[in-house]
Amino acid sequence: MEFTNFHKLLTQHMESILQGKTYVFTVDVEKDVLWDTYLNSFPDGTNQMYRKRREYDCGHCKQFIRGFGNVVVIQDNKLVSIWDFDAESTTFQPVIDALSSTVKAQAIQDIFISKEKLVGVKVNRELLEDGNVLTWEHLHIILPLALVTKSSDSAEALKAKKRDVKNVFMRSLMEITSESVETVLDLINAPKDEKLYKGDEWKGVLKEFLRLQKEFLSIDEVLRNNYCWNTSVNIGGVVGKIRNHSIGTLLINLSKEMNLEVAVKKYENIVSAGNYKRPKPIFSAKMIEAAEKKVIELGLEESLERRRATLEDISINNILFANKDATKRMKKSVFDELKDEVATSSKSFNNVQEIDIEDFIKDMLPSTTSMEVLMENRLSSNLMSLIAPKNAGCKTMLKWDNNFTWAYNGNVADSMKERVKKAGGKVDGVLRFSIQWNDNQDNEDDLDAHCIEPDRNLISFPVKTIVQPSSGVLDVDIVNPKKKVAVENITWSDINRMQDGEYQFIVHCYSADRETRSGFTAEIEYNGEIYHYEYAQPLRQDEKITVARINFSKKNGIKFIQQMPSTKSSQDLWGLKTNQFQPVSVFMLSPNYWNEQKGIGHKHYFFLLDGCEDETQPNGFFNEFLREDLMEYKRQFEALGRKMCVELADNQLSGLGFSSTKSNSMVCKVTDSSSTRTIKIKF
Repeated sequence: MEFTNFHKLLTQHMESILQGKTYVFTVDVEKDVLWDTYLNSFPDGTNQMYRKRREYDCGHCKQFIRGFGNVVVIQDNKLVSIWDFDAESTTFQPVIDALSSTVKAQAIQDIFISKEKLVGVKVNRELLEDGNVLTWEHLHIILPLALVTKSSDSAEALKAKKRDVKNVFMRSLMEITSESVETVLDLINAPKDEKLYKGDEWKGVLKEFLRLQKEFLSIDEVLRNNYCWNTSVNIGGVVGKIRNHSIGTLLINLSKEMNLEVAVKKYENIVSAGNYKRPKPIFSAKMIEAAEKKVIELGLEESLERRRATLEDISINNILFANKDATKRMKKSVFDELKDEVATSSKSFNNVQEIDIEDFIKDMLPSTTSMEVLMENRLSSNLMSLIAPKNAGCKTMLKWDNNFTWAYNGNVADSMKERVKKAGGKVDGVLRFSIQWNDNQDNEDDLDAHCIEPDRNLISFPVKTIVQPSSGVLDVDIVNPKKKVAVENITWSDINRMQDGEYQFIVHCYSADRETRSGFTAEIEYNGEIYHYEYAQPLRQDEKITVARINFSKKNGIKFIQQMPSTKSSQDLWGLKTNQFQPVSVFMLSPNYWNEQKGIGHKHYFFLLDGCEDETQPNGFFNEFLREDLMEYKRQFEALGRKMCVELADNQLSGLGFSSTKSNSMVCKVTDSSSTRTIKIKF
């Protein structure tokens, strides 16, 4: 009778806590531990031997306790076990108290899964020797229908799915910062041409995640695991596994304090397969507001405004060399101007004297009266500008004792090479073949870049993104330009894997716009030399044009067998002709090494060139330049650095820059009082 009343109260308690639940949970406790706790917690004298076993040592009850005794529900983020009730019995109360303590001392391990409505055995009957029938009652529960699964998946598979969602959800809550979520929501709510690409579809998800994260962070840390289990089973995989989605990549990168524009670009490359081009730099409204508040607080408003530096801004103490004759330009005859247009190949200087930059400064620079550098195509990313504060005498934001910064170009704006980079192609390999078409943006031609390698292997769109044994790969393939400028790109990254022999570069017209067919431009680049081709005639459907045939060898490089008429490999960059010698007006170290400073950060060497004019809009400053006390607001200052325009200036100090941390070289003509020598400076 005592067991019957105990079981009645247990059943009432279980029905009460299970009511309305779609999921319940199990804790990580060994099944035999539960059963031993049950048997060994009866008060002395209450669980005596009956026949061959103790009175409450029942095989059916054992299976129930082993299979259902570790079930819990979560209420107010705390565990409630099936044993948390008043047994109204001095015999059973110690037993359920011990079971409750054992269960709630452990963490949730899984959801509980049952494909049967009945857990346990209700009763069984025993026929006694005297003919009477003895009925035995056992621990059992009839589950609510919501807790009985009809899925054809195994119980383990169902548990694994829910466990995965819970684990990812908890990682998301802990690793994604609320600031990153709010930043992304700001980007989604931005004006049309500035908003996050395909961000609207995540707006509701992000708001819900932010709400859940605030709940999560507001509760005691010891209860957060329970919260995540209880929440994850009901929110589904989109919110629950947000860090695994494309938007999650953006959130994680922002949480790791990645540059905002870089993080957004990585996200947009995922969701747009490289075809989406952001029309404007991206900023969060809250970032700008926070930055403005901090700038005013620190009195740095005037320090933000930047412009190109000129010679008038710097003193003789800031420079290592100034070519007084460089600015005295003699009027040239038309024949001299034609001579200047002939490109100079860097290959012709392979055997000149090499000298380390520091040895050059120490041993050669003191006697140098003039200097010229060979502006090679490959040095386009070394183009730089010196940046000065617009307001002289303003407070410095920088780590060093002056207010000058610098900005590198890093690319050639609007060039085919830059378009390839923006489309996700690599432009820094051994050999590159790129094509561009639809410059007038009024047709839908589909042109394809092909290359036939020495072993007759064809690199073209059927094997796009697949790296060939030669290391060659078609990494940009535009199928439908949709009336936009389009590019395709084939590049080889490993000279040791490339085959010696003939390479044939072809443009194939896969489909032609019948109304407005167009031609194309193409580039072949090897070892910094760029060969540019223009084909002005429209292509017919399935027409193939051979741009060039080259012979390649690892020993001798490339030699042209056949090629279309090529424009000279010299380009116009920042007002300079490439592959020609350009006079150096000033040679200096970067501002962080001026005035005999010991140096803060990496050293850079600046060769400022006559006539070099940067017309881009670089950052006025970068976070790595800023004082340590501003680093708490680095996200905001990063936005400000991009937002503040650098004013153009006549006679700006721009030229070539080289970092002491990156290997590089530059061919240079150095003149002293007695001779002119050509050398190669090594960095």
